[in-house]
Amino acid sequence: MTDVTGLTVGVLGGTGPQGKGLALRWAKAGIKVIIGSRSAERAEAAATELGDGVTGADNTTTAAAADVVLVAVPWEGHGDLLASLREQLRGKIVIDCVNPLGFDKQGPFALPVEEGSAAQQAEQLLPESRVTAAFHHVSAVHLADLSIAEMDTDVLVLGDDREATDLVRGLADAIPGMRGVYGGRLRNAHQVEAFTANLIAINRRYKAHAGIRVTDV
Repeated sequence: MTDVTGLTVGVLGGTGPQGKGLALRWAKAGIKVIIGSRSAERAEAAATELGDGVTGADNTTTAAAADVVLVAVPWEGHGDLLASLREQLRGKIVIDCVNPLGFDKQGPFALPVEEGSAAQQAEQLLPESRVTAAFHHVSAVHLADLSIAEMDTDVLVLGDDREATDLVRGLADAIPGMRGVYGGRLRNAHQVEAFTANLIAINRRYKAHAGIRVTDV
């Protein structure tokens, strides 16, 4: 498996529950993490709360300083943020974990995306970056709860660049109990993002924090 020690991971939207939880787990695994936010002050406060050497900065500074960047921002601001960071993300591996979802009285549902998926939108906006998709189905509640020593979940990693998907799988494997599994080309990201709506429905019905496991691999 790809060695991820020595990497600096930037988390855009790192003050939100998903980004903050992954930042925490990577930091505990000895990986250098920078939390990004629109507000440098909010990012620095979140980094101080997490400890373990995590630092905070605004999104632009985070994107420029990191080797690998996780995008964990709300769908509504996804396109505008990535378009503004094209130069800072040039040549870098970008991991998109954004789920374009809507909610109504019947529950969660997948939103249509003109480019096909959030990850494909990222690919179009960042033509000189190495875009992957992963970490869509990981419970933020479990990530934040350090009494849960092992995450007991698989992470589907999608992308068209083998070296990039192997590195992202390595970042998943760095978190105890988590396993990165190659899940296909980036064009298949839509159904992975959309499946999050099914997981939310499962979790609401059964009062759980379910993830996924891939069998026979």
